[in-house]
Amino acid sequence: MDGSEQMSKRQLQALQTRENLLNAGRAVFLEKGFQKATMTQINKLAHTGYGTAYVYFKNKDDLFTELMETIMQKMYDVAGLPFHPRTKEEAYAQILKQTRLFMQSALEEKEMMKVVKEAIGVSAIVKEKWNSIRARFISGITKDIQFVQDAGLAIERFDAALIAKGWFYMNEQVMWDLVLGEIEEDLDAVSENLSELYAGGLYK
Repeated sequence: MDGSEQMSKRQLQALQTRENLLNAGRAVFLEKGFQKATMTQINKLAHTGYGTAYVYFKNKDDLFTELMETIMQKMYDVAGLPFHPRTKEEAYAQILKQTRLFMQSALEEKEMMKVVKEAIGVSAIVKEKWNSIRARFISGITKDIQFVQDAGLAIERFDAALIAKGWFYMNEQVMWDLVLGEIEEDLDAVSENLSELYAGGLYK
């Protein structure tokens, strides 16, 4: 076996160890919550050597932000759906579909999203990560609004970036309310109300 093959094997082992730590982290965070979870618990559950977790992650905050990317992937996929409507009706139908899928994705990860909410409140690193996630969504929504404005479907005088922020923050708050059980899980009603409010104000 030559050096390149040995390196490849070592890299694969490192990737597997990292994956094991992330899986263990998810399990520990779900059981203990963010504040009570420790790297020692994660290391033990992953069956890795003492301190191995610190080779891959600076601390539990760092590991948690990696988990957040995985959790948010479904939502990124929803936000990344093509948006090129030719009519107001087409736009509304797509907005309604995306809004429902966004909320549904959060509910599918309900228990983990509760931990995310807790972590945002106590960790500056996680809060910064959430802000970068927000920025990614808002950027995409801004482009969608600019498209429909350019197409003559939406009111041109509106500031696309400002409307995008307002739309995302409204969805985010409702998403947290759904995850925390503060409003009923009637996704159809929630999605229809939000979408009609948004489309009714933005579109001509």
